[in-house]
Amino acid sequence: MASTDRWRQITDAVREAGRMGVAELAELTGTSEMTIRRDLEALADQGVLERYRGGARSLLLYGDEPPFALRAGEGLEIKQRIAAEVAALISDGESVVLDSGTTCLEVARALEHRRLTVMPLSLHGAIALTAAPHLTLLVPGGRPRPGELALTGPLTTASLAALRFDTAVIGCCGLNATDGLTAYDLDDAAVKRAAIASARRVIAVAEATKLSRTALAFVAPASALHLVVTDEAASDDETDALTTAGVTVRKV
Repeated sequence: MASTDRWRQITDAVREAGRMGVAELAELTGTSEMTIRRDLEALADQGVLERYRGGARSLLLYGDEPPFALRAGEGLEIKQRIAAEVAALISDGESVVLDSGTTCLEVARALEHRRLTVMPLSLHGAIALTAAPHLTLLVPGGRPRPGELALTGPLTTASLAALRFDTAVIGCCGLNATDGLTAYDLDDAAVKRAAIASARRVIAVAEATKLSRTALAFVAPASALHLVVTDEAASDDETDALTTAGVTVRKV
């Protein structure tokens, strides 16, 4: 089991139980107690849990978004497939606003060698494109959220209001035909709404697991999206409902 998969398993198990011991987690994951101790230290450094002698307790409440560092390595191959599909949908010369999040970071990497104008809405995305040889990089103002480094606040929304993009690539925490596009963070939701309003075409990127989720903050109805790019594990019921709402869905 890859370390990021094991970290997710540990995080989910400790959050559900409230607290768990090292021996329990070693049995659950099929690894050594020494490995579990290292995992718990790494997760404690990310603010996911709190260590105590012989185990750990969860610091994540129900509905909390796991830290960026924990999510970045999860389903990486799926995120890269989604990113490649999105990159193929964007023509050279376009202006693109690129949302925050781990999937959008892979989109940034897929666009690195293209002739485009791109405004990333996170410092992670901006750093990924800093050395892009042919790309014009725009960086909005704003306040970066700790860990996530998503740019939020009135400076970010003002930057978006001043521009008109050909395409917005939007990440999400949850997406379905009933509840629309949702996010965990209220400030992040406001930035996503501003990005959608600034673009002529809106592409949402969402792994299949997100099509069955609804997060706290409403961003936009599904009908505000032109296209959703997801992976082949997405259920037909979820994707058919989005299609009925007027959204084109591509599975990769």
